Amino acid sequence: GMLQPESQHRRPRDGRMSVTPSFPHRGGMAWRFAANVFIGSTLVWVVLREIGGVSPVWAIAAMVASTDPQMDVAARMFRSRIVNVLVGAAVGLVFMLVGGSSEWSLPFALAATVLMSSYLVRIPTMWRQAPITAALVIASGLSHQSKSTGIEFGLIKVAEVLFGCVVGLVIRRLMSRLRPRQTGRAACTESRRATV
Repeated sequence: GMLQPESQHRRPRDGRMSVTPSFPHRGGMAWRFAANVFIGSTLVWVVLREIGGVSPVWAIAAMVASTDPQMDVAARMFRSRIVNVLVGAAVGLVFMLVGGSSEWSLPFALAATVLMSSYLVRIPTMWRQAPITAALVIASGLSHQSKSTGIEFGLIKVAEVLFGCVVGLVIRRLMSRLRPRQTGRAACTESRRATV
């Protein structure tokens, strides 16, 4: 969904804090988010650079998208992203096996993934990750002559994205242990101060 900085700390009627993605306002939250992204992207880059033929770009994008200054939001985004990556990977692989190297498999796979996300999976957070992953898998397959090589490269791209998601959550968890957890009211106050 879209970022909603004004409403992210409003309490719903049941009294729980909102778990919408955080907008990195000025102040402590922005610095924490920047530190998470810096450390996570460095780790992803260093690890994947050591593996020959693997580009860290998709893993870094997944890591950034899975990171949030609030741990509960980061955990929810992580779960949603993992499910949607797996859905997209499965649909992409099925269409690669059935459609082979036909370029028409891409739009059909994307449409099928959107319908599957809407009617079967029904996880609204990060749902666009499913068709993005399907496109990534199929595009990797189309760029290779052999179907088996295409599937192999598609799976490598999915592994890169999953690795980035895991790194984003682990870095967030480690960073949260370095800093005492704020209560909901303190976090809300810091966010209001940052937006003034």
